[in-house]
Amino acid sequence: MLKNFKNDWLSNVRGDLLAGIVVALALIPEAIAFSIIAGVDPKVGLYASFSISVVIAFTGGRSGMISAATGAMALLMITLVKEHGLQYLLAATVLTGVLQVLAGYLKLGNLMRFVSRSVVTGFVNALAILIFMAQLPELTNVTWHVYAMTVAGLAIIYLFPLIPRIGKLIPSPLICILVLTAVAVMFNLEVRTVGDMGDLPDTLPIFLWPDVPLNMQTLLIVLPYSAALAVVGLLESMMTATIVDDLTDTKSDKNRECKGQGVANISTGLLGGMAGCAMIGQSMINIKSGGRGRLSSFAAGIYLLIMVVFLGPWLKQIPMAALVAVMIMVAIGTFSWRSITDLKQHPLSTNIVMLATVVIVVLTHNLALGVFVGVLLASLFFANKISRMMVVKRRNAVSESCEYRVIGQVFFASADKFIDSFDFKEVLESVTIDLSSAHFWDVTAVSALDKVVIKFRREGANVELIGMNQATRTLVDKFGVHDKPEEVEKLMAGH
Repeated sequence: MLKNFKNDWLSNVRGDLLAGIVVALALIPEAIAFSIIAGVDPKVGLYASFSISVVIAFTGGRSGMISAATGAMALLMITLVKEHGLQYLLAATVLTGVLQVLAGYLKLGNLMRFVSRSVVTGFVNALAILIFMAQLPELTNVTWHVYAMTVAGLAIIYLFPLIPRIGKLIPSPLICILVLTAVAVMFNLEVRTVGDMGDLPDTLPIFLWPDVPLNMQTLLIVLPYSAALAVVGLLESMMTATIVDDLTDTKSDKNRECKGQGVANISTGLLGGMAGCAMIGQSMINIKSGGRGRLSSFAAGIYLLIMVVFLGPWLKQIPMAALVAVMIMVAIGTFSWRSITDLKQHPLSTNIVMLATVVIVVLTHNLALGVFVGVLLASLFFANKISRMMVVKRRNAVSESCEYRVIGQVFFASADKFIDSFDFKEVLESVTIDLSSAHFWDVTAVSALDKVVIKFRREGANVELIGMNQATRTLVDKFGVHDKPEEVEKLMAGH
């Protein structure tokens, strides 16, 4: 227990504290922007980002991952806020957390093993594109100063780490923000700043129970939104955790992360904040700035609160160009450039899954829909591939008897092929079906076996099944009808 605490909190103190500053600065404009999208006051998003970052540091299952208010969640809140107001949003946020905690106890985090690598790659690439596209409004219809500062910021980010000795001591994104802010203030440049995004709160968040009637009508109003928020939040968090796992070569506890996200959202709803989840952009900033432990997420939340409440006048002077440079760095670092060269090497089905995930997410901005389509396509391609590997080989023993050997997996996608592999018109006294190299997976497969046996018997042949493994036998004994005369009569009558 003590060893885990040291690894999570004290193994990288300097790196986590410095990375936390960069993450906090990057969270501010996004939290304000997401609040505007949802139709609520900027402080709702800022309080959410503070509380989620702090709470998830203790309850989450992935060290070094940053969670806060996100755009994907904000998009789902628009109608609720518009029709029922902020208090119902806070109630929905609390219920979202409850559903996510329940998902954790039901071990739904284990479902991530069904998400293929091509879907994860598509998800990553889509988010990188969305992160870059989100910066374009800050680079449209602006003065040359903005372009110059953005280019200078990128130069600092990529060149500062090359400086001997000090290049690795301080995160280059932090240097970028500090230098460009100093330049903008010193030369009084007319560029868009954080202060132009919206008003920053000047008070600490307080405990606040949502002011809504506690009745069935309220539950029916918020439940559909909470369910959608819970699914999207967990999906984005699980995908982000998988990506951070790869970047840090460590493992995360997906079910603990589900519970942690739930506890964080419950706390957020009671502190006047909107629901949130893991953020791949900020998590990438954290990792690339040297953050690895839980301290980085905790520090980011604390820094964020201190900055917006006590250092507002200074914070408002940060040019958006500096943060745009940081986010462009995140987009470049997030995108899997190897996936482009892999297009020539990977199977067509893998490429289709990856590209479909990218296209759906980018066009709809709906992460859940993109991943769902990707998983669905991957499952269909896999089922089709496995079904084509099933073969039935025919071997004559004597003139009036025949043996069929089934090799491969028999399930819903290969059941028709299994039936079509037998010749029912041939006059035979006995038919042996060898299943020692086959496995039957579902009721459809058992039904196909019933049809084969019944058709042969209807033609006057004696049918023997041999070599059935225990799992297949259990399934056939439970659902098969070919050895149950009364069931066969019902089946024949139905035809």
